[in-house]
Amino acid sequence: MTHSFALHVPDVDLDPEPLASGQILSGTPEVSGKVIWEAEDGRQVRGVWQITPGVVTDVEADELFVVLSGSATIEVAGGATFTVGPGDMAILREGDRTTWTVHETLRKVYAITR
Repeated sequence: MTHSFALHVPDVDLDPEPLASGQILSGTPEVSGKVIWEAEDGRQVRGVWQITPGVVTDVEADELFVVLSGSATIEVAGGATFTVGPGDMAILREGDRTTWTVHETLRKVYAITR
């Protein structure tokens, strides 16, 4: 286990995380991210993630996230549709099939439990 720490999230350098071509429904969205911390057993992951404007589909993990900048509308198949922006917290369930319509580049911090 690592020591306690703090970081300024807007300054975190992110690595490209290419989308599968089948995930992109509209536009040319690009995803990047950085795992900041992961439990030794791999069951918990904390990090920063970003996506540029466009429309994409995804299958979600068990995740809690807080949006730092940007905005998106997230449609959960068979469930709710909600718009998130700076300061909003959202919870996604493992297996949720989502469609993300990203209005402006969105950066979030996340906590995933596997």
